[in-house]
Amino acid sequence: MKYYLIVGEASGDLHASNLMKALQKEDTKAIFRFWGGDLMASVGGELVKHYKELAIMGFGEVLKKLPTITKNMRSCKADIAAFRPDVLILIDYSGFNLRIAKWAKAVGQRTFYYIAPQVWASRPKRAYAIQENIDQLFATLPFEAAFYKDYGMTINYVGHPLLDVVSQFAPRADFLQNHHIHKPLIALLPGSRKQEIERVLSILLPVVPLFKDYQFVIAAAPAIALSFYKKLMEESGILQEQVQLIADETYDILYHAEAALVTSGTATLEAALLGTPQVVCYKGSWLSYHIAKRVITVPYISLVNLIANKPLVEELIQTALTTTNVESALSEILRPEKSRKIKEGYEKIKEALGNEGASERTAKLMIKYLKEWRMEN
Repeated sequence: MKYYLIVGEASGDLHASNLMKALQKEDTKAIFRFWGGDLMASVGGELVKHYKELAIMGFGEVLKKLPTITKNMRSCKADIAAFRPDVLILIDYSGFNLRIAKWAKAVGQRTFYYIAPQVWASRPKRAYAIQENIDQLFATLPFEAAFYKDYGMTINYVGHPLLDVVSQFAPRADFLQNHHIHKPLIALLPGSRKQEIERVLSILLPVVPLFKDYQFVIAAAPAIALSFYKKLMEESGILQEQVQLIADETYDILYHAEAALVTSGTATLEAALLGTPQVVCYKGSWLSYHIAKRVITVPYISLVNLIANKPLVEELIQTALTTTNVESALSEILRPEKSRKIKEGYEKIKEALGNEGASERTAKLMIKYLKEWRMEN
């Protein structure tokens, strides 16, 4: 069968690549075409557009890039129509994908949505549009089934795919030695898009000289050039000996870290699954923040706190994200007692997320629905 997949960021590329591998096991004749990244391309098929060309964050940035977004939308629709897939698989990236879903419904294109849009966080009534435009929804968070049920939807809860990714990770015993790290490590994960990295690192880097007994390490995002980080470090007056910059080893960095400063997103859950105490650090543009304040309906921005349903880790958001506050919060989680409490909370999160095997469960369900549709026709 023919599958057309759309993702818009690094985490989507990761989860889509694992889903594609699982689909290949169920459908040996699977043909893939996609908007995605290098991990998806390594599985096979045709990469139409790389996600790094799509990375836009914040309401203000979206307004500036509207002509580009509109052009991408037209191009994507035309490409799907020409490919004529058996199913369109949308993965996260809801701002773009929900608009594609509406078009797909209008033209009679069957559509799956994997990693359900986080409409529970803002404008929850968009769940009605999902019900109308998506044929099957595959959710990855334990509280999503109850949320969608309130809107009359029965969904497929498949568990979180990060459980698989983390379980397959084997920490390198020589990691610290190879990178000449001789002090306790503090990880910096400032995001995956240039705008957020620039805003957050400008506040985090001045904290470095305040913790002379620790080695700070920036986990570089896969689609961002190392020169971008180096420029920000130079502007902050930070020497490369004070902060190491390491690419493609994020899990090893987190695993070996005593603590982490993490921009909200998938990385907060990765840190939790790897057992690293963290402070969530987020700052958007002035416009984006004030719009978000009016539409966000959940009490936390990190997946960790949302799943725990309490402030397990501290969130420093917008005006609260200052060097002074980061210093205080980081000092707190480096205390053994606080570190232990956070790790105990992480264990409960792992229990709530359930078993491994999300990609395989999703692929089996997708093939089941596709076969049923074929029989109906």
